[in-house]
Amino acid sequence: MIKNEKMALEDFLKIRKEVLNTWHTGKHAGLDLDTAVAFLKSIPDEKNFAKKLKKAKALGITMIQPRAGVATLDQHIELMQFLEKEGKADFLPATIDSYTRHNRYQNAEDGLKESEQQKRSLLNGFPAVNHGVDGCRKVFDSVNVPLQARHGTPDARLISEIIHAAGWTSNEGGGISYNIPYAKSISLEDTLKYWQYCDRLVGYYEEQGIEINREPFGPLTGTLVPPSISNTVAIVEALLAATQGVKNITVGYGQGGNMVQDVAALRALEKQTNHYLKLFGFEDIFVTTVFHQWMGGFPTDEAEATALIAYASTVASLGKATKMITKTTHESFGIPTKEANAEGLRTSKFITKLMQDQVMTESEELRIEIAQIEEEVDELMHAIVRVGKGDLAQGIIHAFKQGLIDIPFAPSEMNKGLILPARDIEGKIRILEFGQLAFSDDVKMFHQEKLALRAKKQHRELSIQMVIDDIYAVSSGKLVGDKEEVPNEN
Repeated sequence: MIKNEKMALEDFLKIRKEVLNTWHTGKHAGLDLDTAVAFLKSIPDEKNFAKKLKKAKALGITMIQPRAGVATLDQHIELMQFLEKEGKADFLPATIDSYTRHNRYQNAEDGLKESEQQKRSLLNGFPAVNHGVDGCRKVFDSVNVPLQARHGTPDARLISEIIHAAGWTSNEGGGISYNIPYAKSISLEDTLKYWQYCDRLVGYYEEQGIEINREPFGPLTGTLVPPSISNTVAIVEALLAATQGVKNITVGYGQGGNMVQDVAALRALEKQTNHYLKLFGFEDIFVTTVFHQWMGGFPTDEAEATALIAYASTVASLGKATKMITKTTHESFGIPTKEANAEGLRTSKFITKLMQDQVMTESEELRIEIAQIEEEVDELMHAIVRVGKGDLAQGIIHAFKQGLIDIPFAPSEMNKGLILPARDIEGKIRILEFGQLAFSDDVKMFHQEKLALRAKKQHRELSIQMVIDDIYAVSSGKLVGDKEEVPNEN
């Protein structure tokens, strides 16, 4: 039975032998821990993800990072160099391909070989495990900014070993955020164990004096996720990582759409992450936030898509996120070209630089929203700790099983899937159906009243049609979905 305890070094090293034998690239000499430590210590500060985040936080800058990844090494390097030079990216990713995410390394190998033959990517990302330490290090050597792996992998143990040994000093994911939104039938017990290993690896490097950043995936399913739910998952994953020795954590949040709620969510996320880390006895964790630009449907018109990117950048700046994950004007119709990706980056950077010294005016609306999110997070956190009888890992497993925490529109069988979110009349994300969520009657009443007001003003019933309308609204230039016909008041 999994517990939220730091993995003993002896146990970690024993499992490590099995992990490195999973695929032939795991036998590379660069994966010797002493060799990897020596290399990581040689990395200059400007190419260390954790250290650059610290500098950005001190300066009050919102840095930008794209999503990007192709199959072949030369083309991926060309893409990274283009996004650094033409897009002015502060951080670079390798978005990992779907075969690798499911540990299907032979399929990834076949796709890589065919991609090399046809001289175009036939995989939807970079197969880091197949390229191994040598390939990943060539990517590292080819650019001048820090690198991060972004993937969606329930079992990321071998990926983590390879990318860190190659000098990539950040890894995205977690046992919840890379399971519930991504997988169907993988147990939380398993993914929590897998990610304990990934975090213990980072903890090992930290013990050797090497700073490495870890980033739970904040947006989850990316569709009408109530801020308190995504914030709770981020906080829990931060606590799980800290238990294994991680010292530099970036908690994330996906744009909801209402500016006040989004800024409130970012503020509450950073404040409560620090609060719970200290409450659980972690005093030396450096916390930053990342804001993900709109994860839902994008407008097909490129000018409108640019406007949405600029709006997201404004919110990230006002929310004082340390980093922002950017989108492109091609989101609605396929994988973006490198030129479109660079344009999205430049658009985002222009706004963040313009907004750097501006702040959102304090208001009663903002204060109320922050307090509401904090209250809901506290109720969810208390329920998780209670059903786990004090153990966070067990609490997560039991809380999801009972539906005390529930992520909307997730494919996982570990998730109850009983809640339905919808927007209130101002576009803030509320909850229409609560399922078994561990919320008090007061919290439920708050949401019900907000949605009832929308129904009244839109002359409609409280129903699932609200949810459907809201899912499609932003792509057509609205935040709050309208029903097709509104009765004439006269």
